[in-house]
Amino acid sequence: MYDFLKEDEFEEPEESLNSDRTQSKSERSQIHNVPKTIDEIRLSRFLCLGTESGAYHTDEIELTCRENVGCIDRLINKGEGLKVVETIREFSIEGKACKATPIIFALSICCRCNDHKTKDAAYKILSDVCRIPTHLFEFIKYCQDVNPNGDGWGRAHRKGVSMWYENYRNRKGGIPLLAFHMTKYKSRFGFTHRDVFRLCHIKTDNDALGYLVYHFCRNQNRTDINWSEHLELAKQKEGFEQSELKKVIDLLQVFDDAKNCHDEEMMKRMILEHHPYLVREHVPTELLNSKKVWEALMRFMPMTAMIRNLGKMSSLDLLESDSFGEGLTVDKLTSKELLKTAMVHPITLLVARKAYSKGQSESKKQRLNWQVNPKVRDALKEAFYVTINHVETTGKRYLLAICMNGSVNEHEKRTPILTARDVAAAMAIVTGRREQYCDVVAFSGNRLTEYINIREVSIPNQDNFEALSEKFSQMQFDSLDCAAPILDAIQNKKMYDVFVVYTDSEMNVGPILPSEALKRYRTASGITDARLIVCGLANNGLSIAEPDDPLMMDIVGFDSGAPAAIHQFVTGNI
Repeated sequence: MYDFLKEDEFEEPEESLNSDRTQSKSERSQIHNVPKTIDEIRLSRFLCLGTESGAYHTDEIELTCRENVGCIDRLINKGEGLKVVETIREFSIEGKACKATPIIFALSICCRCNDHKTKDAAYKILSDVCRIPTHLFEFIKYCQDVNPNGDGWGRAHRKGVSMWYENYRNRKGGIPLLAFHMTKYKSRFGFTHRDVFRLCHIKTDNDALGYLVYHFCRNQNRTDINWSEHLELAKQKEGFEQSELKKVIDLLQVFDDAKNCHDEEMMKRMILEHHPYLVREHVPTELLNSKKVWEALMRFMPMTAMIRNLGKMSSLDLLESDSFGEGLTVDKLTSKELLKTAMVHPITLLVARKAYSKGQSESKKQRLNWQVNPKVRDALKEAFYVTINHVETTGKRYLLAICMNGSVNEHEKRTPILTARDVAAAMAIVTGRREQYCDVVAFSGNRLTEYINIREVSIPNQDNFEALSEKFSQMQFDSLDCAAPILDAIQNKKMYDVFVVYTDSEMNVGPILPSEALKRYRTASGITDARLIVCGLANNGLSIAEPDDPLMMDIVGFDSGAPAAIHQFVTGNI
């Protein structure tokens, strides 16, 4: 009955590396050939990393005022506001950002500026940047936060927000897709759709959208139309049965029936009958622990949602040996096509396998226990290696330098399932298999003590993650000097475009700072754009990158967005 949705429209887009897009060689060369000003570099870094500095923090950074990204106001004041808006759109559309929040925050600043051309251009791309209601609610919140004159629901803001709803008419799926999104993402950041309709004074000449407004504001008299009479007249018109209005009415009835359903067998039948438009968010809370309901949900669950809910499904005995659920899950996890389409990164699957293999969840909201299914666990392992082939290459020459001083069980920040050694091993395998030129070394020591130990680490193609992680755990490390691998490359005349240090240690600065060592390497090798990335996997206070050197970056902790940050940095997008 409803043919307007595809699977990838059901899920809230991932705010991490899964949104990477492929760039052509001409696009890459254009990026490197066009010089950027300091503020343009800061803007790109903020949009991708969430900060203007050369650091990616896995901790959530609270964005509350314009000072968080002062480069935007400076660029607007220089008359480059339209360029700022286009850059925001580019980072959003082309998936260059690790998370959506910095882009939405930057857009809110442009919409709240005093330059009319910039403001108009910013509101015109609102639908491009905020593709689901959650993003819209976040945008509205930030518009209030950055506006010095209060809430500021002026004419431009009311029109811009109203047009966000209207613009669904131009999207594949139209207003029925909007109905699906509005019932899936009902509220966030202190706003509901009813609140937004009230604040923006929405008016429309589209019957389907008008009925949506009426449906969500029935008790507030937010419409001048008598919908009982209007619907009777509409039903008499030719083509009503095929109209968007009819589709919206039918969909809203299905969603209301689901909301008021208290019988698990009936809920299961509704999900199967109205696939794929009834999803988990439409199921009443009291039925979310029903095995029968999840039997229906799992049949149509998108890849990333399925990976997130493996523990939940196992806790309901849906993944028992030789069961339908086991077969379905294993088939999806071993499908190269589905994994590639879902853009699942190997790190995501490694985290999922480690979490699933524990047999219990560490969620504060709900503690779960389950029997681990060996076939599902092995399918996750296989998927890790399959998705390595989907990681976009950069064509750069890498030196990965590993130094692990902490306990074998020292967990990297923000992903407590993995240890720091796990992350280093996984990233070494991913980079080593995807990049044509990649050396890996383990290093320790400090030039202050005149002791440096650097040894090559071979990673044969047949080496698996467990073997490499174990290899790292057996190595003896001590104090860390980040400059050591760079100075060693100078001494041995090695040619690298990118140095990446993975460590769980405190930084002991030797007589030569890493920034100075990098400058010396650029001079000695002739590689003037050689880059340094330091990943402090278990270090809260990492600060190696020079603020004035755009070719140095710190990563504090490690999460699913970190590989995307590395990729964007290496390819010159930030």
